[in-house]
Amino acid sequence: MRPPLSKTRVLVTGAYGLIGNLVYARLAAQPDLYDVYGMVRRLAPSDRAPTANFCNIPPERLHLADLTNFAAVQRAATGMDVIVHMAADPDGRAGWESVLNNNIIGAHHLFEASRLAGVKRVIYASTNQVVFGYCVDEPYASLLTTSSDASSSVAIPPISHTQPTRPLNEYACSKIFGEALAHMYTYTHGLSCICLRIGWVTTDDQLPHGTTGSTVQSARSLWCSQRDVVQLVERCITAPASLRFDVFFGQSDNRYNLVDIKHARNVLGYAPQDHAEDRLA
Repeated sequence: MRPPLSKTRVLVTGAYGLIGNLVYARLAAQPDLYDVYGMVRRLAPSDRAPTANFCNIPPERLHLADLTNFAAVQRAATGMDVIVHMAADPDGRAGWESVLNNNIIGAHHLFEASRLAGVKRVIYASTNQVVFGYCVDEPYASLLTTSSDASSSVAIPPISHTQPTRPLNEYACSKIFGEALAHMYTYTHGLSCICLRIGWVTTDDQLPHGTTGSTVQSARSLWCSQRDVVQLVERCITAPASLRFDVFFGQSDNRYNLVDIKHARNVLGYAPQDHAEDRLA
């Protein structure tokens, strides 16, 4: 993807959010490899942004743009080689209008601006929630609710990226639309588009604390550490240009992962370093 001795110009949207800020910081720490910029909707960090080691972006590298403003998104995309698209309504709790504006209209604006700007690759942040419908039935229902190692005696095949999506909420539906846009812009318009179905990344980088065993078990099956998700994003940036379109799940090397991370290992060389079980204490 990267020509020898040249920097890759990268735009990270949602750069004042949780994962976006982590990715920006990682790339900015390698100025010999990356010329990195951020795009944000507002200058204040989001509620989910990392509280420790938050990375403030210099004004000359920061684009202030709402995803609904196509002209502003176009300006931010101009001159970029890669766009890491993290900006979105993060969970749908703000209601349908927010999902529509940020995750559907905004996603289309981002892909179209990338096409017009001649961007080579878009890395689209999707979610593992696009397959949560499988958890309504066995064997996956038990995987998320058994509060012990009882499931260890049963070999449960992880959900593959090749299986049909099964969303359970409007937020997940909007992310499936974004994945469909990525596929269309690859095969109709020639972009390289990679979709990352990211797991449960937390602000404090710990497993979410809950009052029930099922909450802990869900976290063990869905969690992704901060350094693992950043590694995965960077491997997508540096993947060869021959990788035109693909979908990868982004979770840590948990013992009972709901989804398959071997595809990311095999294609991208993803090597997760963390395990949910190590954070249970």
